[in-house]
This record gives sequence, structure tokens and C-alpha cells, in this order.
Amino acid sequence: MSERRNISGGRPWEETVGYSRAVRVGSQVFVSGTTASDAQGNVLELGNAYGQAMHCFRTIETALKEAGAAMKDVVRTRMYVTDIAHFEAIGRAHAAFFSNVRPAATVVEVQRLLSPEMLIEIEVDAVIAAE
Repeated sequence: MSERRNISGGRPWEETVGYSRAVRVGSQVFVSGTTASDAQGNVLELGNAYGQAMHCFRTIETALKEAGAAMKDVVRTRMYVTDIAHFEAIGRAHAAFFSNVRPAATVVEVQRLLSPEMLIEIEVDAVIAAE
């Protein structure tokens, strides 16, 4: 069985809720739902779907790096948005990181996220290719 490695993002609720920013098992990395928030839980880029998505992807990129992966290893993205009208802005942010990678992607409108100021939450799965 492959060794499991939990990666923390340093957010206050990780221990309280009992989750990890990312989990690596073998060559697979699973990144938890990621929002545009700082270490204290404050929502960033208020009212800016593109800015929130970019922040999410940068946080995801950091978690992947800590797990020994990179954005080029991402095979699936899932984006939960509170208003599908933000799709174009969110799509531009997605393309900024994945235009050459082109992972399988899903965008779903949801009623709300943890905080009303959060416009998007993103999770990704990655597979690290054998060298």
C-alpha cells in the first residue's frame, strides 16, 4: 500500500474540522476545496470572481508543490461558483494556469459557500507522471 502524506495549508479550521489542504497517496494528489481566504479566514478579493479564482489557483499551486507535484500534473478541476454568470472571469483564471494542461474540468453553481463573500471554491486532483 502506498504511503499517505497529509499537507497542511495552515488554515485555522483544518484541525477543528479534521481535514488537510492536500493528501498525497503514491503518485496521486488530492487538493481540498480552496477558497480565496487568508490564514485567519478572511475572504480576499471581495466581489472579484477572477481575483478569487486566481488566489485559489495560487494556493492550490503551493499545496501541489509541497506534495511534490505541479500544476502540469493536474488531471481534474472542480469549481463551485455561487453565480454561474461569473463563468467567463473564472474561465480566464483557469486558462491562466491550465491552457496547455487542459485537465478535465467541471463548473457547478451552488447556492452558497462557507461565507457569503466567497464566490468560488476549487478542488483539484493531480497524478504525478513517472519520470
